[in-house]
Amino acid sequence: MNTLTIAWKSIRQRRVASLLTALSVALGVTLMISVLVINGVIDRMFNQTASGYDLIVGPKGSALQLVLNTVFRVGAPIENLPYRYYTELKNDSRIKEAIPFAIGDVTQKGGFPIVGTIPRYFALEYIPGRHFRINKEGKFLPGTWDSVIGSAVAKQNNWKMGDEFSLIHGSAESGHVHDEKFKIVGILAPTGTPNDRTVFVNLRGFYQVSGHEKPLEEAIRREAAFFGEKVDEEKLKAQLKESAEHDHHDHSGHNHGHEVPNAQKEVTAVLVQMKGDRLRGFSSIKFQSELKEGNQAQAVNPIQQISWLMTNIVGNVRTMLIVLTSLIIVVSGVGIFVSIYNSMSDRKREIAIMRALGAGRTMVFGIILSESVLLCLGGGILGIILGHGLVFIAAPIIEARSGLLINPFTFSSTELILLPILVVLASLVGFIPAMTAYRTDVASTLSD
Repeated sequence: MNTLTIAWKSIRQRRVASLLTALSVALGVTLMISVLVINGVIDRMFNQTASGYDLIVGPKGSALQLVLNTVFRVGAPIENLPYRYYTELKNDSRIKEAIPFAIGDVTQKGGFPIVGTIPRYFALEYIPGRHFRINKEGKFLPGTWDSVIGSAVAKQNNWKMGDEFSLIHGSAESGHVHDEKFKIVGILAPTGTPNDRTVFVNLRGFYQVSGHEKPLEEAIRREAAFFGEKVDEEKLKAQLKESAEHDHHDHSGHNHGHEVPNAQKEVTAVLVQMKGDRLRGFSSIKFQSELKEGNQAQAVNPIQQISWLMTNIVGNVRTMLIVLTSLIIVVSGVGIFVSIYNSMSDRKREIAIMRALGAGRTMVFGIILSESVLLCLGGGILGIILGHGLVFIAAPIIEARSGLLINPFTFSSTELILLPILVVLASLVGFIPAMTAYRTDVASTLSD
């Protein structure tokens, strides 16, 4: 009978205490596996989603807020940029792609963020190497009042092709529902990004929604202030008069089908790709520097902002959780030590008999050490299974609430060193009880 077999029989004799001890290790490992897997998925999602564009151009303000609002649709926009500025970016010889975003409304049902944009957005890669896919009969915003919805939106709201929906101005709490309705002409395949929980509408239709256009006088003055120009008061009066006459003849009550003048349009942000594959990084840095010198707008590298967020905020939280779960595992290891050490007084006679029957000190030492290793390894393997099981259960809940696709069978590289670390921990906590067994005096123990 070998050392491991004897150690296993000894564990079975104390099955209740052994099970509870191994379970404490398993719970610590379960928490660590959950933290590692979910953090790895979040880290990849944030960094990949932010890598589809070289720059995000938006109003002056918080660079991180601009990225979170534009890419992840979190929080409120900083401000808006004049539509004229977007057209200048689009015509800039250094810029390959300029995709406008108009953000601010949500769906009446579900409160999903609305993004007004152009069909070109869906022709580009949302993550390097990945293109948008749409249902077989779907189209990418061909008409003014068309919309494309993310997979999570379709699932949660039970929306299908041809359905229509209304927009709520600002947020779901505002209560102001627009009269205009958009028709669903496409449903995106799951992307594992915030696009799954987003509703995209044609930018032309977005501007024609009542209340989305800026009042003409305010728009003209804001645009002039943005570009550092003076307002021609005579020309302004003429424009206001013409606009008033047009509104007098418009009995529809809203702008349905009426093209909004560019002066009254604004964009929340512009997604930018620079020209020249080899020099894109240099061009982006130079373009960012140019905008820093002025007061018009800012150009933000989304990857830099997300890296800062993951390192300084999310990274610190992850480190804290890993430290806490590590402490739980260490405490579980102490529990194994206490369990085996306390059993030594009851097992002295058993050990003495083994010695009398020919078992050497080294074999006895190995049996006790093997018990510790088996308990730790058993708890560790159970913890890995429970950890991925927990992620498996949590995955659909997280997807429903955040649109984040989590593969429960994804393994973190840290898991590869977890079991060896548990073996080292088991050896450390089992050493003193094993030495106690090693030093057992056969004669005095059997004579008692």
